[in-house]
Amino acid sequence: MKIAFHAPLKSPDHPVPSGDRQMARMLIEALRLAGHDAEVASPLRTFSRDASETAFSARRDEAEQEIARLRRLWQKDGPPDAWFCYHPYYKAPDLIGPRLSAEFSIPYLTAESSYSDRRNKGGWKLAQDEVAAGARQAVVNICFTHRDREGLEEAIANVRCAMLPPFIDVSPFSKPPGTAADACRLMAVAMMRPGDKTDSYRMLARALALVVGLPWRLTIVGDGPARADVVEAFAALPAERLDWRGEVEPRAIPAILAGGDVYVWPGCGEAYGLSYLEAQAAGLPVVAQRTAGVPEVVQDGETGLLTAEGDIESFAAALRRFVGDAALRAQFSERARRFVFERRSISAAAARLGEILGELAGVEK
Repeated sequence: MKIAFHAPLKSPDHPVPSGDRQMARMLIEALRLAGHDAEVASPLRTFSRDASETAFSARRDEAEQEIARLRRLWQKDGPPDAWFCYHPYYKAPDLIGPRLSAEFSIPYLTAESSYSDRRNKGGWKLAQDEVAAGARQAVVNICFTHRDREGLEEAIANVRCAMLPPFIDVSPFSKPPGTAADACRLMAVAMMRPGDKTDSYRMLARALALVVGLPWRLTIVGDGPARADVVEAFAALPAERLDWRGEVEPRAIPAILAGGDVYVWPGCGEAYGLSYLEAQAAGLPVVAQRTAGVPEVVQDGETGLLTAEGDIESFAAALRRFVGDAALRAQFSERARRFVFERRSISAAAARLGEILGELAGVEK
């Protein structure tokens, strides 16, 4: 199949790295591995930070120009076999695909479409209506988490969904984890942004303060506009325990993780978190909260320990278990690597996408 791929939140070609850009690129690669010809159809970004009918109207005008451009192109060269939209939601609806798919009678598909009734008001309602209409039109909505699937099915009657677990490219993680050191090496990789990310950093700092008597050292990879707030959150901890790496190139992450023992990130508000899969691929067991989409990527009691949301003492207790028991870390490490390499690799995702496109979308390669 010739697939027109679109990511209204952030194009795969966007210059700023993020989890959304990474997943968009991996979806294209997985589609290609499944035997399809997937190409970015439009770089248009419909993201709006704030609810505004004026901003939505401007995005609509931009979308109309893209629709006209693609219509001319398809009339000349022929349309694709399907339109595949990644991550439409109330801040970044797909304003192109549903229109063109209906006009040219091609299947419309979404991946990680999300819908929440609490956003269906005020300035966001116009965008929410577009998300709902797209999900209703889609021959299949591919969901990465059960939470997203439940949200669609509760809000939209007869919506068609299929599950595709979050995945990563495991090829950079072929080396085994490093050897044990005197102090347990804890790792955290995250942007420093206001909101959920800063909340996670603050929770981590408070939990570490409860286990300061144990031998650990924390490596923090990341930077951003909330860096000062993050640094302040860790100010009460011994400076010699903290290794601030700042922002690094994504390709450097596997080697950094390979030097760690445990991945520690509370995950406040995480949709699912690709960093958890990357850490496990590097052989690091995870300590996180049992919240949002985190249980979709960490197997509690098998590849990591998940604690109750907001429970800092339980989070500290999980840290204490891993820091004080190298044998336990080794057991979890082996299971973590096997989980990601066998079940959450890009090749596994390609196989699943092939099934979805062939069976649920009613289209063949």
